[in-house]
Amino acid sequence: MASSSTLRSSLRSERQHIPHGPSSSSYSTSRSVGGQQSNLSVRSKVPASRRSVTPNSRTHSHDDDAEPGRVRVAVRLRPRNAEDLLSDADFADCVELQPELKRLKLRKNNWSSESYRFDEVFTESASQRRVYEVVAKPVVESVLNGYNGTVMAYGQTGTGKTYTLGRLGKDDASERGIMVRAFEDIIANISPASDTVEVSYLQLYMESIQDLLAPEKINIPIVEDPKTGKVLLPGAALVKIRDLDHFLQLLQTGETNRHAANTNMNMESSRSHAILMVYVRRSVLEKEANDISSQDEDTRSDLPGGHGIPTVRKSKLLIVDLAGSERLDKSGSEGYLVEEAKFINLSLSSLGKCINALAENSPHIPTRDSKLTRLLRDSFGGSARTSLIITIGPSSRHHAETTSTIMFGQRAMKVVNMVKLKEEFDYESLCRKLENQVDHLNAEIDRQQKLRDDDKNEMERKLIECQNSFAETDKNLVTRSEFLEKENARLEMEMKDILNELNHQKGQNDFMCDEVARLEMSMKHNKQHQLESTAYQKVLADTTQMYEKKIAELMKQLEVENARSENAGEQLDMMKKLLSDHQKSLQQHQMENSTYQKALADTTQMYEKKITELIQQLEDEHARFEGVEEQLNITKKLLSDHQNSNQIQGQKEIDELRVKLQEMHKLHKLTEDELQSLKSKYKDLLSEKVMLNEELHAVRQTLLVEEKQRKALEIELLRFKKLVAESDDDFEDKKSSMKENIGKGSSAFGTPLGLNKSNQSRETISSQSQRATIAKICEEVGLQKILALLTSGDLDVQIHAVKVVANLAAEDINQEKIVEEGGLDALLMLLRSSLNITILRVASGAIANLAMNELNQGLIMSKGGAQLLASTASKTDDPQTLRMVAGAIANLCGNEKLHVMLREDGGIKALLGMVRSGNIDVIAQVARGIANFAKCESRAIIQGHKRGRSLLMEDGVLTWLITNSNTASASTRRHIELALCHLAQNQVNAKDFISSGGMKELARISVESSREDIRNLAKKTLKMSPAFQAETHAESH
Repeated sequence: MASSSTLRSSLRSERQHIPHGPSSSSYSTSRSVGGQQSNLSVRSKVPASRRSVTPNSRTHSHDDDAEPGRVRVAVRLRPRNAEDLLSDADFADCVELQPELKRLKLRKNNWSSESYRFDEVFTESASQRRVYEVVAKPVVESVLNGYNGTVMAYGQTGTGKTYTLGRLGKDDASERGIMVRAFEDIIANISPASDTVEVSYLQLYMESIQDLLAPEKINIPIVEDPKTGKVLLPGAALVKIRDLDHFLQLLQTGETNRHAANTNMNMESSRSHAILMVYVRRSVLEKEANDISSQDEDTRSDLPGGHGIPTVRKSKLLIVDLAGSERLDKSGSEGYLVEEAKFINLSLSSLGKCINALAENSPHIPTRDSKLTRLLRDSFGGSARTSLIITIGPSSRHHAETTSTIMFGQRAMKVVNMVKLKEEFDYESLCRKLENQVDHLNAEIDRQQKLRDDDKNEMERKLIECQNSFAETDKNLVTRSEFLEKENARLEMEMKDILNELNHQKGQNDFMCDEVARLEMSMKHNKQHQLESTAYQKVLADTTQMYEKKIAELMKQLEVENARSENAGEQLDMMKKLLSDHQKSLQQHQMENSTYQKALADTTQMYEKKITELIQQLEDEHARFEGVEEQLNITKKLLSDHQNSNQIQGQKEIDELRVKLQEMHKLHKLTEDELQSLKSKYKDLLSEKVMLNEELHAVRQTLLVEEKQRKALEIELLRFKKLVAESDDDFEDKKSSMKENIGKGSSAFGTPLGLNKSNQSRETISSQSQRATIAKICEEVGLQKILALLTSGDLDVQIHAVKVVANLAAEDINQEKIVEEGGLDALLMLLRSSLNITILRVASGAIANLAMNELNQGLIMSKGGAQLLASTASKTDDPQTLRMVAGAIANLCGNEKLHVMLREDGGIKALLGMVRSGNIDVIAQVARGIANFAKCESRAIIQGHKRGRSLLMEDGVLTWLITNSNTASASTRRHIELALCHLAQNQVNAKDFISSGGMKELARISVESSREDIRNLAKKTLKMSPAFQAETHAESH
């Protein structure tokens, strides 16, 4: 108590003045106003501002300008919820707001009410933006101007404190709370080059300070600086903020790790006080520092170059989300929740005592009664500008809690802080600047000394390079010219051969023309011979006709001779008759006719000779006639044979000549066509030669350009490999391990929940240089080029490229661009086609980073990512690769919408199959994935979205969980215990738990688990399950 009084008196001795506005600044205990020094006494204002205010005096107007350090208090009324509408249907609201008068009326009953005045009154329809601008924005502006500031929410549980302060507003930016909006203003008003913003996020849980950004840090001690009296938290993680997305990610992590429970008053009741600490360090420009004392200016003017000492303003913003006060009979808290409620009410009671002591100007302020009051010592009665927003509900059922909250706000309005500017000289920055200038001047001197030598060496080197280049170019040109000359000689030889061939073809053509002329003459001779043959035939016909006429004449003569022979026979008969007559007459005249007989014998002999000659002549004529006839037949036969042979031979010769003539005609045409084609080819060759010369010139130019580009690419590739070497597997492993415990779920306002992150602040600080390197690579090379290198044929380049993509995917801000540019497809293609273990490991890690985003999870599943991950797990035994694959599948398990598809694609079987490696890290990822799956499934069952037996039961997961629940790894054991608790919340799984011994394991967890929240969850699960209760009752009997 004595030390508290001493510390409070020392604080009061430091309060020397009160600046008139949020932008005021101070270095000393006095301020120059209108050219005169005026010391403002704090003691004279404090008693006046801390008068006791009765209900009747609350209408007194508070002048903001009169009390700039007073705590500003605003009240916000929560809208009625369904429970209020049902319970208070027959009752009027206990609160009546008068926002235009900044008043609030609290009804005791239907005829009595009390009126209270606040700095601002917000109705249930007030927007988040207006609440921020009225309550928090003045404080944020003061922080930006170098003052400490505090924004705090106080009120009954379930009245909207966390909604007012910590709402992230991912889906609707208009619902963003004070934390997000304050940081937006801070980021918008600082310079990234010279200013820094760092954040710590803590929770006070059961009088134990825990780090929400590094959950492994618990029971952080509070240390007070003996010189300045400042409250320090040396064990808390301090994270430097890059942008708003980074801040939102940290807030998300903190909300995930904050303790919450379901009570009758609030389904997501905060069980701890959350404190967001924002440290702002700003450099002061010359025009902002004109009010510094003349002594300081004289001191600065002595510096070299006339530059003043740089000044920095260090300020701190506290945003405090207090846990809501509650009564056990209304909240229905049991078991461990009762202990939490006791510590919450105890710390709030200590805060109320401090407010009362400050309001009554008590000499002793009990700040050491609670860690909460120690942390807020500067906010109430200190040097910070403080705004308090109290939240109340409209229901008459909570009249007592509403009255207590309003009275707390009224007492807080009496507290006046001594606002001080936190400004100091930045000697370190000045020293670094001067050292840099000295180094620069020394380097400039050295550079000037070596400049001539370097220029000379450079010129000699360039001259040698140019000579070598010219020699190489001349050599290439000579070689190319020789080649072209040989090609030209070859073409000329080919042209000569073609001309000789053409001449030969021309000779053949002339020969064929002579042959055609000869054949034409032969045809003429043949026609003449045919004419002669016709004449011969005509002569033969005339001869035949002549012979026929002669034969006819001979026939006629023969007939005449026959007739004469007949006449001779008749004459002979007549002569015989005459002879007989003569004989008779001879007999009669024998004697007379003896002489006549001799004449008659001579005549008869003569006639007989003539007849014989005629017969002989007739036979000769007949034989001659037969010979003539035979000769005529032979002549006819010869004539017909000659005619037939002449016709056949002539026809054949004509046909042969006709065929040869046609062939010659075709050959002539082919020769002419070939000649024309050769001429056109010759022309084409000439044009092609010209084009080849032009192309050769263009190729030479292109080769020169490509040679330059190749050298530039080689330099860029060397630099690329050098830069990538700095951000190798260590960064990737750190990023994956940093994110390996993040799951999917929902907080009070729809934000994702997951398992606790580990070592985030340490890894964030250690990986800042690596992230800067990767960002520099992405900015200089371009994301498209980096993604294009994933398909490179060079394995080394491909490995470096996939490592860069994996590191870029570790940042949420890069993930959307990677997916849009086709990076996800390229990574999946590497899993499908690559056999290199490094590529498979890094690509799996990159997909695990992309799988942190819910939209990316759907894309990965739709593109067959789960099947590829399962396939990768089956074809490798490398522990690091299996850990990356298990981490990716574990992240996909955190999305309840993908559970069925994930199981059908073999993701769950692959996850359990990776246990074969025996590696602790791989098993931890497997356990995390099962825990995420079970948690999402149990939440869906509780919300009524899903029914029936768990999908995990069908793959033998329960047996594995029970077998490994006592593993030595704390992380694996925690995930297994959570998975068992969530699986047991499904009543359909109770039979499997009882039969396999899972219920006994659950009972063991409720007693022996190292984490208290898991023990409570196990106890709650055993208590809420009728089947477990019946089994326990049966075993006890």
